[in-house]
Amino acid sequence: MKHEHLIRPATPEDAAACAAIYAPYVRETTISFEEEPPTPDEMATRMASAQQGHAWLVLEDDSGRVVGYAYGNRLGVRAAYRWSCEVSVYLDQERRGKGGGRALYEELLQRLEDRGYRQAMALVSVPNEASDRLHKAMGFRQVGLHENVGFKHGRWLSVAYFQRALGSGDPPAEPR
Repeated sequence: MKHEHLIRPATPEDAAACAAIYAPYVRETTISFEEEPPTPDEMATRMASAQQGHAWLVLEDDSGRVVGYAYGNRLGVRAAYRWSCEVSVYLDQERRGKGGGRALYEELLQRLEDRGYRQAMALVSVPNEASDRLHKAMGFRQVGLHENVGFKHGRWLSVAYFQRALGSGDPPAEPR
């Protein structure tokens, strides 16, 4: 049975696959501002942190291989941020532009909404046309731009801030 968009919660066993997906973005692009790819152990720590109240999902291809992931995590450490989260998605290079990012985001955003989050933020390095298109297609709108805030691969980089309401955008009456 073909299930090219099987999405499920990540497990610790997925850390190496997620680290391998992310490494080329770190080493070869300005999409990530990290300069050294995280190890599988570091990725497992990040996954566990995101799953504490948020979510980390993986996308499997029809052979069961992890080919993408998306996660939500804290937007800020102050209590007033508790209804908002930061989201991100990464795919194997050969999977980009084939619907996997959209499928991951649809599932992730629904799970975050179900957990009571009301605003999702995404930080996108500029330029990044593929990410810009995906976020706009998913209902995000650009709400800000921090110019020349990062330096990588010999050039200064800017970061666009995208935001999308989850549910009504209003917080629930009581915490969940």
